[in-house]
Amino acid sequence: MTHQPTVAVLGAGGIMGFAMARNLARAGHPVRAWNRSTEKAQPLADDGAVLASSPAEAAHGADVVVTMLADAEATEAVAFGDDGAFAEHTAGGVTSPPVWLQMGTLGAHGTAVCMEEAARRDLPFLDAPVVGTKQPAIDGKLTILASGDRALEPAVAPLLDVIGAKTIWVGGAGAGTQLKLVVNSWVLSIIESVAETAALAEGVGIELQTFLDVVAGGPLDLPYLQLKGGMIADGDFSASFPLAGAAKDARLIVELGERHGLELPLHRTLRERLAEAVDDHGAKDAIATYLTSRPA
Repeated sequence: MTHQPTVAVLGAGGIMGFAMARNLARAGHPVRAWNRSTEKAQPLADDGAVLASSPAEAAHGADVVVTMLADAEATEAVAFGDDGAFAEHTAGGVTSPPVWLQMGTLGAHGTAVCMEEAARRDLPFLDAPVVGTKQPAIDGKLTILASGDRALEPAVAPLLDVIGAKTIWVGGAGAGTQLKLVVNSWVLSIIESVAETAALAEGVGIELQTFLDVVAGGPLDLPYLQLKGGMIADGDFSASFPLAGAAKDARLIVELGERHGLELPLHRTLRERLAEAVDDHGAKDAIATYLTSRPA
């Protein structure tokens, strides 16, 4: 019988972490789930996951520890803080340490800190953020941007095959995060363009659906345009990609550009615009940026 690696999922109550933990449990993997707000992860028990009271408890004895948390600060606290998953790990102190599969979007600096701390503790580390939002996560159809020591691939492949439709290996640890931010620079550009186009159409008295019909099926059309435009047309701002997360990613994109001497004026504007929208609309989908432009 094939060995099923035991996996700890930290951040198992979030949109992405919950779906990933559920799919892994339903696929027969022993799952230990932890979330800061326990009630959000509670339904995973019905799928066979064991709910842990702390990151340390979840990670104890696991073959792989997945972190899928909101940002770098949360990830560092969960990994190395009090009762953190790796707080007790020291170089040479654990015979067979777990593989740390870091899947959140932390940015270049946050990922570098995690890499340094992992190396200091002799923890095998993979940087593997994902492309996709709520429904692809539920369906196990994410695209995984894996980076790091590819000798670790056999240890994580059974998990990645459940979480995603495809895994793309892109180089040394940190390369996955860089590619994720490149992808999200495109995603955020589309979201803001759709939002402002919808606001302009409404402002001049044109139904948004009329615009969507005009471009549908032609070279100007995009599936994501139809998806996000349809959400505006339906007045549905339930979060698939939360606006608060989009604002964080816009900041990380600008920071990445600055690290490489790049001027990104569009994303500088997006950073400020999305940050301003968070207070009123942070829990809604990112397309709710439309609400800040629509006619009063």
